[in-house]
Amino acid sequence: MNIPIPNRWQSLATLAGLLVPALALAHVGQGDIAGGFVTGLEHPILGLDHVVAMVAVGLWGAQLGSPAIWVLPVTFPLVMAFGGLLGVLGVNLPGVEIGIAVSAITLGLMVTLAVRPPLWAAGMLVGLFAIFHGYAHGGAELPESANALAFAMGFVIATGSLHVTGIIIGLINRWPWGMRSLRTGGAAIAACGLYFLVPYLAGA
Repeated sequence: MNIPIPNRWQSLATLAGLLVPALALAHVGQGDIAGGFVTGLEHPILGLDHVVAMVAVGLWGAQLGSPAIWVLPVTFPLVMAFGGLLGVLGVNLPGVEIGIAVSAITLGLMVTLAVRPPLWAAGMLVGLFAIFHGYAHGGAELPESANALAFAMGFVIATGSLHVTGIIIGLINRWPWGMRSLRTGGAAIAACGLYFLVPYLAGA
């Protein structure tokens, strides 16, 4: 399987797109830069609900192949940064934790069932869920003392790393045993999402 490498201009455009929402966040908070970056880096990695969904994006992208293998992992952090901005600005977004749990269920099922929608549909689905993840980081989890720009850069980098991890694992899809393993992993991610969702359903 050949993994397409975006050309220099595509890479620059992607980087600019990721930084624009982050720069907007910088005007909201001007706290500790180093602490904000480390905190932002830790949040996606330390939250299992975030980890499984972000890894699933990479798995699904690898399963779909080119160009989804890089389009989905670029779309998620880009839209997630926008969701974080909404959270920092205090825009009301109900059902955030439910949306995060549903993202793990849905993305896990996409991998389990090897669903192959059009690229635009896959991108929209990933982008929708990214808003919930970004909002949770930018709104509920951004420490008051943290620099918002540093925090945003930290969680975008951590998210990208989780996507890359998913892509690397997803490359086993080229072998028959790998296809089966990948789909089993998707089922495990969906099960995790259901586990996260149950407390909210029980409290409804």
